[in-house]
Amino acid sequence: MKKLEEYIALAEKALNEIEYPEVPTGLYEPIKYGMSQGGKRLRPVLLLASYEALGGNPEDVLSQAAAIEMYHNFTLLHDDVMDNADLRRGQPTVCKKWNNNTAILSGDAMLTMASMLLLKNMPAEKIIKLSQTFNKAAIEVFEGQQYDMDFESRNNVTIDEYIHMIRLKTSVLLGCASKLGAEAADGESEKCEALYNFAMNLGVAFQLQDDWLDVYGDAKVFGKSIGGDILNNKKTLLLINAMNIAKGADKEELDYLLNSTDVFPAEKIAAVTSIYNRLGIDKICVENIEKYNNIALDYLAKAGLDEDAYNFFVEFDQKIMGRNK
Repeated sequence: MKKLEEYIALAEKALNEIEYPEVPTGLYEPIKYGMSQGGKRLRPVLLLASYEALGGNPEDVLSQAAAIEMYHNFTLLHDDVMDNADLRRGQPTVCKKWNNNTAILSGDAMLTMASMLLLKNMPAEKIIKLSQTFNKAAIEVFEGQQYDMDFESRNNVTIDEYIHMIRLKTSVLLGCASKLGAEAADGESEKCEALYNFAMNLGVAFQLQDDWLDVYGDAKVFGKSIGGDILNNKKTLLLINAMNIAKGADKEELDYLLNSTDVFPAEKIAAVTSIYNRLGIDKICVENIEKYNNIALDYLAKAGLDEDAYNFFVEFDQKIMGRNK
């Protein structure tokens, strides 16, 4: 097994080797721009590492690694349109640099390109299985996005519903990346499923950690303003727990902050955070992060990997869960 940095370098190589048609430039330039904005490259790394963990040479699945990252970035283009976002990774979004129509159409092209890359240089006998795994995850991501949109107008979202939503919107694609790598290497079904569940539960922990960082992270390190979820009344694990637990004066203040339009942003962030602190919401979130991370590691232990491969994924987990941005 390679080091994490080596897999990231391989992922970048895979992305650099994508062949884009020269015309029409209005379709492909926004795609190249979006793909060049960086990112953690978690999904292609998981695919490449899973493939090698089960005996393959990761150089053989560079196209598949590019496919999973292309699909991920396609979802970001459309998310930015839906959120009317100005910045992505510190740079103007495609919808702001060009316009919404361009972002939608270029995103559509990215989805198709991802499907094409997935099958590139892949033996015919593996194409059906890989396509089924990829398409199942793709439709689940769309379902997760719909749930997330539905939650915006609901005040009775449950913890189970929220976990289900982030599992679909964020986590299944991480699981898909690992499973694709394992399946491409002809891994036994038990190993493929174990790696899928490892990455998927790690994805849940990762998203919960993101929720926590949005409130308690360091803005200079986190890379974006702290408190965005609070300002948008986003139904995160923290807010749902607060709405369930708050009583008396805390409940009255929280209801006011969620429904008032005349509270200054900084004041709202500080006040809601103070309520979280009084109710121990931060600790509840951390406990859930640890819970899902432990579930992930339990699945990893069941994958039947050799020591080298097992240690890589443990270190990968530690790197991801030890982040502060």
